[in-house]
Amino acid sequence: MQIDDLRSYLAALEARGQLHRVTAPIDRDLELGHVAVLGERSGGPALLFENVTGFQIPVLTSALTTTERLAVVLGEEPGPGIPELSRFWVQRLASGLKPPEAVDKAPLLENVLTGSEIDVTRLPSPKLYPEDGGRFFGTTAYLVVRDPESGWINLGVYRMQELAPDRVAVQILRGKHADMILDHYRERGEAMPAAAIMGGDPLLFLAASSFIGHGVSEYDVVGALRGRPVEVWHSDLSGLPLPARAEIVLEGVIDPAETCREGPLGEYTGYYSFEDWQKPMLKVERVLHRDDPIFWACTVGKPVNDIHMLQSLARTASLWNDLAEQRIPGIESVYVPPEACGWFWIVVSLRQMYAGHSAQAAAAVLASSSGHHGTKGVIIVDHDIAPDDWAGIWWALSTRFDAARSVRVESGRSSQLDPSLPAGVRTTTGRVVLDACVPFEWADKPREVKLDTDTEARVRARWSEFGLPPL
Repeated sequence: MQIDDLRSYLAALEARGQLHRVTAPIDRDLELGHVAVLGERSGGPALLFENVTGFQIPVLTSALTTTERLAVVLGEEPGPGIPELSRFWVQRLASGLKPPEAVDKAPLLENVLTGSEIDVTRLPSPKLYPEDGGRFFGTTAYLVVRDPESGWINLGVYRMQELAPDRVAVQILRGKHADMILDHYRERGEAMPAAAIMGGDPLLFLAASSFIGHGVSEYDVVGALRGRPVEVWHSDLSGLPLPARAEIVLEGVIDPAETCREGPLGEYTGYYSFEDWQKPMLKVERVLHRDDPIFWACTVGKPVNDIHMLQSLARTASLWNDLAEQRIPGIESVYVPPEACGWFWIVVSLRQMYAGHSAQAAAAVLASSSGHHGTKGVIIVDHDIAPDDWAGIWWALSTRFDAARSVRVESGRSSQLDPSLPAGVRTTTGRVVLDACVPFEWADKPREVKLDTDTEARVRARWSEFGLPPL
């Protein structure tokens, strides 16, 4: 089944028994979010709430919470884990970027609201946790902007809180690509045209959440991943290319001179972020949406939910691609675990080829576009251990790791949302490399206990005779 928008993705999930339609009445404040969180913790399906009290628009949650659903997004059959799915990502990017394709007509234009018709409070934006500062339109929305100097089109995911019928706050953190672009408009004394997008191809949301290199458009990346261009409609209002099959778009401008207070929100770290800095806001000049639109929300909060899974996949894939572009040899696989918020820890499986190879790989990770921001630790293991094999990783840390030899500590760029750092000093963080590889240069390496190859093959051939479950 070809996936090119949120609806075709949901159809694919439903065909695989991965979507449940909730028809019972549900309140968007707290109740909806609590049902979703409890379902995610028990490994439940994606949920489509079709009877949100006071609204005709259904709300989707838990859309990406399992590796099976991530596989469906990528057009693969469920089965591979995140490192293997990331391998598909890297292989597809190797075929070359594919720019988007403009269309004259788009499902997005089925409803066009302007003037007094604009009212984002008519959308079923949920309040997820008791101490949230309000209702958030954007937990899965991504922002489309254009650099005024280079013409670069950037897509990025930033939380967006309802402020007024025609205003949403946009948490563009310092150092993010949209922040750099906004600075260019600030220097010109101009407002930045911007569009908040919900829906469309779910790969756009994944790509917008990843660490794509500066100057590269996420549209081009998704074109490579799909093997076909993303269809976009060029707006007559903002001039921006918008996903033709998006569900809902808030289109307008962000004035660098106008800021607001917003939040808090239960962030993906599992903690509330400090709300002591001013945020940009989008002045909504037009709302576009498809007939019978679907509202997509993420529960954010503690791992593991949608945001951690997509960050794990997107950051793992982009990091692997960075290492390939740096021509670091011997990379067997990489992994950014969702349990680490899909962000803060990285595991690399390396086939060593020379002395110092593991140190080089760790340094390359921390210097990469994907690995330099917010990373707290890198674990390097030998090629016989998969980076998502936690039993093997613990074994390596116990038998191949010596703290006096294998630990390196340094400083690096932090995330403003890192709750382990005090408010006001979240610019840099300590980060550690745990090198759990047997040193390449050792002449006398420890001898690993292994099964006899012939006996193992013979036993496997007779396995059914023993009355044991299949291997």
